Amino acid sequence: MKAFIVDKYKKGGTLRFGDMPEPVLRDDDVLVTIHAAGLNPLDSKIRDGAFKPLLPYRPPFVLGHDMAGVVARVGSKVRRFKVGDEVYARPRDGRVGTFAESISINEADLALKPKNLTMAEAAAIPLVGLTAWQALVERAGLRKGQKVLIHAGSGGVGTFAIQLAKHLGAMVATTTSTANVELVRSLGADVVIDYKKQDFDKVLTGYDVVLNSLDGDTLQKSLSVLKPGGKLISISGPPDPDFARQQGLNWFLRPLMRLLSFGIRRKAKGRGVGYSFLFMRADGGQLSQITSLIEAGIVRPIMDRIFPFEATNEALAYIETGRSKGKVVVKLR
Repeated sequence: MKAFIVDKYKKGGTLRFGDMPEPVLRDDDVLVTIHAAGLNPLDSKIRDGAFKPLLPYRPPFVLGHDMAGVVARVGSKVRRFKVGDEVYARPRDGRVGTFAESISINEADLALKPKNLTMAEAAAIPLVGLTAWQALVERAGLRKGQKVLIHAGSGGVGTFAIQLAKHLGAMVATTTSTANVELVRSLGADVVIDYKKQDFDKVLTGYDVVLNSLDGDTLQKSLSVLKPGGKLISISGPPDPDFARQQGLNWFLRPLMRLLSFGIRRKAKGRGVGYSFLFMRADGGQLSQITSLIEAGIVRPIMDRIFPFEATNEALAYIETGRSKGKVVVKLR
């Protein structure tokens, strides 16, 4: 099958367009013919080698963490899906590879595609949708009347998280650039901080939850926004000891994770708030709940650009500019 392949870890490297073996179908797997694949900053970071100690993929391997397509075959133990079903997923770590013509995915990671979305729109959802769900619903327990600050509101995670937080009944603040103020307002943001004109930490106070996807400086400043008992959840690091345990990291990496997050955890504790690092996981059950929200018109994907499959490297370069609004997708069929 044709695919975009990482031959070696290299910062800013180019993926090779070439042939890879057809995916192996295990008993509890579903073989999917991919129609569209979403791109994420995580793809660039893995290609660059930033996650090599945590996600030890051995080149050559196929990159890509989001997809929508049609079931081509099912394993002998699969019961929830059949040939011809339209599905979407974020495959689990260790089994990614959506920049390809097909992929074999564990049944537990898969969900039926929302009926009211195109394949390209559906491919934009899984990673950012699951990230927002696991941060706001699972980790934060966000509920009606609470206040949440979502950084980078015009990005892939931000555009989804704003809509989800409003559905949960929260008062939502977000940070964005001048060009995207109206976009985030249209998604439901109650308070919009234009970071080119205002310092969010000098404007906001008394928040229950902060979802951070930006740099360490933003992470530190976010502490002052939270009230005692609040929760600072970061998807951009630094990793913490709980993450190390969940990932089953070895004896060498666990103390390193503790050390990397020591400063922010100490400062958070001093302010009476909690810090946690979230590295989202594949979950077809949660994705099915997200499907229900999409089909009910509660959440919609925000699309920036759709590239042809052959232009995957160009699409990745566009993501890396940091100027995309919502999601970027490549279309195969």
